[in-house]
Amino acid sequence: MNSNKFFLYPLCLIFSFILNNKIIAQDLHFSQFYEAPLLRNPALAGLYEGDVRIQGIYKNQWNSISFPYQTGSINGEYKFPIGRGDDFLTVGGQVMYDKAGTIQLQTVELLPMVNFHKSLSQQKSTYLSLGFMGGIVSRSLDRKKVTTNSQYDGFFYNGSLPDGETFSGGYIYSDMSVGMSLNSSLGSEDQHNFFIGAAYHHLNKPLNSFYKTISHLPKWVFSGGLKLNMDEMSFVTFNGDITIQEPFREVIAGALFSKRLGESEGSNYAVHAGAFYRYQDAIIPVIKFDVNQISVGLSYDVNVSTLSTASKNRGGFELSLTYLASRPHDSPVILCPKF
Repeated sequence: MNSNKFFLYPLCLIFSFILNNKIIAQDLHFSQFYEAPLLRNPALAGLYEGDVRIQGIYKNQWNSISFPYQTGSINGEYKFPIGRGDDFLTVGGQVMYDKAGTIQLQTVELLPMVNFHKSLSQQKSTYLSLGFMGGIVSRSLDRKKVTTNSQYDGFFYNGSLPDGETFSGGYIYSDMSVGMSLNSSLGSEDQHNFFIGAAYHHLNKPLNSFYKTISHLPKWVFSGGLKLNMDEMSFVTFNGDITIQEPFREVIAGALFSKRLGESEGSNYAVHAGAFYRYQDAIIPVIKFDVNQISVGLSYDVNVSTLSTASKNRGGFELSLTYLASRPHDSPVILCPKF
């Protein structure tokens, strides 16, 4: 069997599943999900050219019909060789913040991560990766803004009445995730790249309730990506995720067309444009710019769900920022992925 076909078959299966399953998920998510790799799978850490990557992403959603949902994430990764071969390790972490609704439900996550990459070939960049992520999560709300049936006086809502509840305004729990990924190059000159991966989140099934009696629902995330170089100056990148958190599912997939600008040595200028589709929820146009080591992306959710009557197809903007850096040339060279 042709080795390229061997690697493409599992990728095609993932995207076929993406296009034939339903969405809706419980956990926090982004439209530019590919800019928050640790949120997808800790085993996707380190899949980039360079040695250091810092990414930030911010989303403001549902401003048009309710109190806005504000979600932000920052993740950092640093990779270095270990042993005598081409194996390497990526360490880092993710900080995530979310605030939503009239009661100002707030979530803050602090999750360190480690990912081991095992080289499967000495001729090209092919790696099997195993990643772990775990840390603490804080959740809180404004008790003064909570309203209950106990505050109905028989005619109207009366905020001076007690709400009849005894739960606290916040709690902290530990959370853990584990994942695996496979990435490799394709083509006679290794001009193309792909990855596939699977992650299991909330491995320790933490309690996630202000009443302290409900465990967090476990979550599976299946991911796939394919980068096709059309020529020396342009390429297309496909990305997709399936998230299963029973009884909810979210499916998102799409592509970006990229064009490199300029040919000066040591400079990197590129523009990327494309769109993604979150099944039964939103169409997401995206534009992104690279200027040397910094990338800036902007997307907008065009709501097409049953909520579109109220939202008038308005969802929310999302802004991403990425910084990439490399070691000095005299440092050990890692045969790293080029996705």
